[in-house]
Amino acid sequence: MYPPKLDKIINLFESLPEDERRETLVSYADNAKKQEPREGEKFDLEDVRKDEECADTVGVYLYVEENGKTHIRMTLGPEVQTLTRAMAAILCKSLDGCTPQEILDLPSDFVTRIVGSELVRIRSQTIYYVLTRIKGVCKVYLDRQRMARAEVA
Repeated sequence: MYPPKLDKIINLFESLPEDERRETLVSYADNAKKQEPREGEKFDLEDVRKDEECADTVGVYLYVEENGKTHIRMTLGPEVQTLTRAMAAILCKSLDGCTPQEILDLPSDFVTRIVGSELVRIRSQTIYYVLTRIKGVCKVYLDRQRMARAEVA
C-alpha cells in the first residue's frame, strides 16, 4: 500500500513510545538540510513560495528520470517549524524513486501513524502541508506531460 521506504519509516515510528517518537522527529528535522538541492542538480519543476499556512518559505524541487522515478528536494526557510522540517526530511527520503502518480495516489493517513495523534491534533494544519506541496508539484508535472503528449498527437 505504501512505498517500501515509507512503510519502513511508518513501522519504526509506530514501534516507538511517545517520547522517543518526538526525539526521532526532532532528529529527522535536524537532518532536513540534507534534502536540499545539491550543486549541479537540474529539476523538472521548482516551486518556491511562502504560503499562509507556513511560517516561512518552502521550496519543492522535482526531478523525474526517464524511467519515471522521482527525486524530491526541499529548501526550508529558518522560521519553518520543527514538525514541518521533520516531515520534509521523511517524505523526501521515503518517496525517493516513486513515480509522480504513486505520490499523487498516496493516502495521507500515514502521517498520523508517524507523528502520533496528539501532535496531529495540535499541529494538524502544518503536518499535512509538506505532503500537499509535494503532491502539488507531481500534479503539475503530470499535467504538463499530458499537455506535451496532446500537442504531439
